[in-house]
Amino acid sequence: MAHQTTITPRVATLTISDTRTAADDHGGALLGERLRAAGAELVSHSRVTDDPAAILAAVSALLGDPDIDAVVTTGGTGIAPRDQAIEAVTPLLEKTLDGFGEAFRRLSWEQVGARSILSRAAAGVARGKVVALLPGSPSAVALAVDAVLGPTLGHMVALLRVAP
Repeated sequence: MAHQTTITPRVATLTISDTRTAADDHGGALLGERLRAAGAELVSHSRVTDDPAAILAAVSALLGDPDIDAVVTTGGTGIAPRDQAIEAVTPLLEKTLDGFGEAFRRLSWEQVGARSILSRAAAGVARGKVVALLPGSPSAVALAVDAVLGPTLGHMVALLRVAP
């Protein structure tokens, strides 16, 4: 069966942070703006604390929504003790997209040099949906969406919709 090259992905975004509120969630706001500019439909945005159980519950709930094609998070991907997004979400992934993190870190090197290795940005597939975990920095969000996720998300979702 042939599939469309790209479709308009329906995306839920999630800010993972102990400190961000609706008033100062600049990374989350920028994430939504950049995804819309890349052609995605933003279905919802929410915030959750840097608690592994809370992160897992929030992402699992979003993955259970039939109106969502992708879950994109911001925050919790560094190496600080409270950064738990990777540990909480990767057990849900049925397939990993290693090239996503590799591409992001390569491009990030041009902006922040060797500090780019501190990012654990990652992506994969869970329950037939794309999951991407981005850093919390607004500049990192912009880079990740504009250069890596935005150009590929519609195609990834189209591939996942193809019947086996």
